[in-house]
Amino acid sequence: MPKTLAATYLYKLRTLFDQTTEMPFRKIINDPVHGFITFDDPLIFQIISHPWYQRLRRINQMALSHLVYPGAMHSRLHHSLGAYHLMTLALQELRGKGVDVTSEEEQAAKIAILLHDIGHGPFSHALESVVIRHVHHEDISLMIMQELNATFGGKLDMAIAVFKGIYPKKFLHQLISGQLDVDRMDYLARDSFFTGVIEGTIGYDRILKMLTVHEGSLMVEEKAIYSIEKFLVSRRLMYWQVYLHKTVISAEKMLVKIFERARWLKQHGDDAVVTDDILGSFLFHDLEGDIGRHLALFCQLDDTDVITAIKRWSRHPDKILSILCQAILNRVLFKLRLQNEPVSEETVKEKRQELMNALQIGPEDVSFLAFTGEAQNSLYNPDDERINILFRDGTVKDISQVDNALIHNALAQPVKKFYICFYPGN
Repeated sequence: MPKTLAATYLYKLRTLFDQTTEMPFRKIINDPVHGFITFDDPLIFQIISHPWYQRLRRINQMALSHLVYPGAMHSRLHHSLGAYHLMTLALQELRGKGVDVTSEEEQAAKIAILLHDIGHGPFSHALESVVIRHVHHEDISLMIMQELNATFGGKLDMAIAVFKGIYPKKFLHQLISGQLDVDRMDYLARDSFFTGVIEGTIGYDRILKMLTVHEGSLMVEEKAIYSIEKFLVSRRLMYWQVYLHKTVISAEKMLVKIFERARWLKQHGDDAVVTDDILGSFLFHDLEGDIGRHLALFCQLDDTDVITAIKRWSRHPDKILSILCQAILNRVLFKLRLQNEPVSEETVKEKRQELMNALQIGPEDVSFLAFTGEAQNSLYNPDDERINILFRDGTVKDISQVDNALIHNALAQPVKKFYICFYPGN
């Protein structure tokens, strides 16, 4: 961390400490989805104030979905704060039902949910394992939490245990990562709000009221069955209507192809493509080999680095890279056709031949402008973390096993779509 940035951060912490010795600590943030979010823990506010956390302001929650839904410009920080708020409400409800949650465990769960996505790189899932290859964002989140733990003198030990799922009270981890966690509740509510897609609206408030703990595991009371079904259906609709919208897929695959082309050019001797910045360090100098050694550098990466590179590469003499970058900047997005069966080799060859003739390019180049893939979504996966319903008589059933339930085994099967994506030409 640069000295000036470190000095600023330490000054804020000293000021915060002076304030908290005089009066009870309390800060509020006005959130457009949940209203006022309250922070009454100095340690949590110190974490939020850390530059590595503040980086989340500069990472879009929904990558390039704003090219389809212009309002989808909210950040990872928005989502993190919202998930924190829902965690606060969930713990309040569980305590009100007699579930034993100590103040230390409450703090740990709140810290864990705040930091659960801190390892995301630029443009979130769209560039997962592209800028930083072979490393999942959750692994980077854990590394960052461990580094922050050292900074804060071991005060994040319990939060890390909860995050990793090794803390004895299993339900705390389930609130962070599961089929019915506060992470999903917030991003569905938030993404629905900012896209304007009302089909994604969920009754998270009722679900939170119906949460309970039975034999150490998180469950939902019988009265919430219909709310859970609505939650799962809304999630499926949001995936096909927003996250896996064909134009969103097209834009995000184009973004991936930009980086693949840039790396390809460097491997073929084009040093002009190399950017002399943090992004270039990861793309062209193999720093991701041990990301743990480069966390401070990684925590300076955000969406602006990617946009800056795209603007620069849009003027690059390589026709393919230039086409891809200008298309993203000017929203000239590739056509994408979804279908139920795999795309035939004949269809791919035909489309590529058309582009080769039109653009006067070769077979290796055209693979960046016409390609295939698949998208998959499932309503509910009973083989994953289950949603268990606690009935009044004490019996427990998975949501897919409840009589007359909408979420039965047939609907739990994943739906897979295949696509061909290609440059539309002039």
